[in-house]
Amino acid sequence: MMYDFTIVGAGIVGLSTAYKLSLKYPEARILVVEKENKVAAHQTGKNSGVIHSGIYYKPGSYKAKNCVDGRHQLVDFCKKHGVAIEICGKVIVAADESEVPKLKEIYERGLQNEIEGIELIDADRLNELEPYVQGVAAIHVPCSGIVDYAGMCRKLMGLLEEGNGEVRFNSAVSNISNKGDEVVIEAGGDKISTRFLINCAGLYSDHVARFAGIHSPVKIVPFKGEYYELKPEAEYLVNDLIYPLPNPEFPFLGVHFTRMALGGIECGPNAVFAFKREGYKKLSFNLKETTETFNFPGFWKMAKEHWRMGLDEYKRSFSKKAFVKGLQKLIPDVREEHLKVSPAGIRAMALQPNGEILDDFYFEVVDRQIHVLNAPSPAATAGLAIGDEIVKRVEANFTFQQSA
Repeated sequence: MMYDFTIVGAGIVGLSTAYKLSLKYPEARILVVEKENKVAAHQTGKNSGVIHSGIYYKPGSYKAKNCVDGRHQLVDFCKKHGVAIEICGKVIVAADESEVPKLKEIYERGLQNEIEGIELIDADRLNELEPYVQGVAAIHVPCSGIVDYAGMCRKLMGLLEEGNGEVRFNSAVSNISNKGDEVVIEAGGDKISTRFLINCAGLYSDHVARFAGIHSPVKIVPFKGEYYELKPEAEYLVNDLIYPLPNPEFPFLGVHFTRMALGGIECGPNAVFAFKREGYKKLSFNLKETTETFNFPGFWKMAKEHWRMGLDEYKRSFSKKAFVKGLQKLIPDVREEHLKVSPAGIRAMALQPNGEILDDFYFEVVDRQIHVLNAPSPAATAGLAIGDEIVKRVEANFTFQQSA
């Protein structure tokens, strides 16, 4: 069979792209290939399940626009299709007076990004929303929420398969080549012929691009986020979502408290370099992947810039006491005995050769192929909007004719 579109990766970006293509081209034959045996096996299914508002992001950036648009689409989609979701709101907390100016900057950015309903609140109002949080002021973001992203992906797959779509598991890509007016993909021992290829492979997006002969200047560097979970007897400490002020020099939002859509309350994550792209255990290691990262000059330039922060993160990784101390900046009543270990996640962070973190969506388009080489947080929230963006790039760069 000749497919019209083949998407690599059955995370939320890949499945949203396939779904949006099926709406735009209802008769198109669409295939999603996934190396695992289920959807949302990695970044999509191992994040904290937060629906981000879009308050943090640079006005006018892809992240800002797609997060707001994607959030509205996500909420409508999940309510329509019965995916677990709740718009519970969150607070972003200034722990002391020195953090208030930065808090106000984030609030102003939120206004520029047209985040609905946000307000600056004082300590008394913060205490009404989250009685156990310590802070002098906060931003209340009522449009943030929680969702089951893996459940959303299963629904997207179901909708795709109701039409002309197919999801093929256990199909890791090993080669890509152009032959005339088609792309030939070797995956899972099969050769797949397709008119167009879209690479949404997340942590391995740069490797998939390399199979196609694309050597991007951007390198994926994996960072592990390690979580704890509150034991049931300590869940009273948290009502909804509680965030610290983010570090403006690093694209992580800091250790926070997250009530989850399917139950439980997560605490974390920290952010440490991962010695294996899908290494979720504490001491996971892959020599080839680590060497690849260490041979990239941008990694060492970033490390030189952020080594102090990195040491702090590793300290929290190996010391539960240090992790709890970080949590206590927001909720002083949290104790070590309140926490149990929760599964870790890995984030694909795109680094540039100069060591700067590429903190926006990044695509490369070549003949009959689109490669999504950076889809950072809030990619899960923005997934459906990213799908729209990719459809626009298909329209702008490819001439699509329906299969006979």
